[in-house]
Amino acid sequence: MEGIAIVTVFGILLRWGVSLFPYSGAGKPPMYGDYEAQRHWQEITMNLPIKDWYINGTDNDLLYWGLDYPPLTAYHSYVCGLVAKLINPAFIALHSSRGYESYEHKLFMRYSVFLVDLLVYIPAALMFMRISGKNKAGKNGSMMNYAMLMIYPGIFLIDYGHFQYNNASLGLLIAAVTAIMSGKDCLASVFFSLALNYKQMELYHALPIFFYLLGTCIKQGSFTGFVVKLIKIGITVVLTFTIVWAPLLTDLDAFLQVVGRLFPFNRGLFEDKVASVWCSLSVLIKFKNLFDNSQMALICLVTTAVCVIPSSIHLFLNPTHRALKYALVNSSLIFFLFSFHVHEKSILLATIPACLIFTEEHFTVTWFFLVSNISMLPLLVKDGLEIPTLALTVLTFIVSNNLGRGNSSKTENTDNLWNSLQWFSYYLSLIGLAVLSISSLTIAPPARYPDLFPVLISIYSCAHYCIFCVYFHYRQFKIKFNREINKQKIQ
Repeated sequence: MEGIAIVTVFGILLRWGVSLFPYSGAGKPPMYGDYEAQRHWQEITMNLPIKDWYINGTDNDLLYWGLDYPPLTAYHSYVCGLVAKLINPAFIALHSSRGYESYEHKLFMRYSVFLVDLLVYIPAALMFMRISGKNKAGKNGSMMNYAMLMIYPGIFLIDYGHFQYNNASLGLLIAAVTAIMSGKDCLASVFFSLALNYKQMELYHALPIFFYLLGTCIKQGSFTGFVVKLIKIGITVVLTFTIVWAPLLTDLDAFLQVVGRLFPFNRGLFEDKVASVWCSLSVLIKFKNLFDNSQMALICLVTTAVCVIPSSIHLFLNPTHRALKYALVNSSLIFFLFSFHVHEKSILLATIPACLIFTEEHFTVTWFFLVSNISMLPLLVKDGLEIPTLALTVLTFIVSNNLGRGNSSKTENTDNLWNSLQWFSYYLSLIGLAVLSISSLTIAPPARYPDLFPVLISIYSCAHYCIFCVYFHYRQFKIKFNREINKQKIQ
C-alpha cells in the first residue's frame, strides 16, 4: 500500500507541476486555444437549450470552437458550467466571456481536470492493477503498469498543460479492459460505450473491443450460449447509447447535425504537422492536389481497415486478455498512422494501452514513450510547455529504465548480438530525438522552410511508429492460439 500511495502522490505532483505552466492559446486572441474551447463549451451548454448545442446560430457560432465531441463531453461541459456559474457567472456569460482569462478561472479549470483524474482515471488504473495482480507472480508487474499509467507524461502534458480531458475517455477505456479481465463483459461494454460517447477517437479501440467480445461469444461452446451472450452485450450497448443520446433524439435535424460535427471531413487530411504516414509522405506527394477531401477520406478508410484486419482477426480467433492489450496498441497505432485528420495528441490513444503491457515490453514501451513525448513537442512549444516536456521526457527515460531493470520479459530475445543491436539502435534513436529537439528550440529555420523542424520531427517520429507497429503486431501474433482461453472466465 505504501508503494501505491507514493506512486499516486508522485503522479499527482507531476500533474500539478505541469498545471503551473501556460495553456493552449493563453493570451492569443481571437481564437485563443483548446483551453478556451473547453470554457466556451461550458458557456454554450449552460446558456442554450440542448437542441442548439451543435447547431450554428446567432448565439452559437460553430466557427468559434463549436462543439465537435459526442454528447457525453457536452454533458460534462454542462456540469462544469454549473459549478463555474456558482463560483463566478462571468466565467460562462454568453458572448461576453469569450477569451475569459484570470488566475481564479485557470485554477478552476485545472481543478476540473484533477477531479476527472480522481473520479475516473486513477480509480480505473488502481482497479486494473488490482485485477492484473491477483496472482502473486503478477503483483510486481501490475504495480509497474500502474506506475506508468500515473507517470507517463504525455497525458498530463496535454490535459493539464495544453488543456483537455483525455483522462476521462482513456480512464473509461482502462475501466473497460479491467472489467473484461474480471469476466464482466457487459460492464465492459458500458464503460467502453461511455468512452466512445465521450470522444469519438475511441474508435481507435473499437475494433479490438468488438472482436474480443465477439470471440468470447463464439467460444461459449454452444449456439445457445453464443446467442445469449451476444444479445446481452448488444442490449447493453444499445441501452447505453440510447440513454446518452436520448436528449438529442427528439429532433432529427439536430441529431444529424451532431453526427456531422463528429466527423468533419471538410477539415482536410491533417492540420498541423503530425507523425502520420500521410503527413510524412506529403513532403514528396501533394495529396491535396491529387485528391479532394472525400476521395482522401475514402483512401484513409480503406488503408486503415486493411491494415487493422490482421490484428483483429487474430484477436477474434484468440480472445485472450494478453492479445487484447496488444491489439489495443496495434489498432490505435494503425489508426494514428493511416486515418483521416489525425492530431498530434492522438498518439495518447496508443501510449496509454501500451502502459498496460509495460511489464512485458518495458524496453520497447519506454522507447515508444520517449518518441511520443518528442513527437508532440512542436504542439507543446506553442503552448509554452517546452520546459516540462523536455524535463518529463528525461524523467521518463530514468524512471522507465529503472522500473524495467531486472524484469526482462521471458519472451524477449536473449541473444547477446541481438540485444546489443537493440541497445545501439535505442541510443542512436535517442540522440536523434535530442538533436532534433535542441535544434528546433535553438536554431531559426530558413525563411523558405519555416516548418522545417516540425516536419523533421514528424517524419522521424513516424518512422519510429511504423517500426513499433510492426514489432507489436509481431508480439501479438506470437501469442499461442487458445493458450490462455481456458484460464479465463468467459461469460
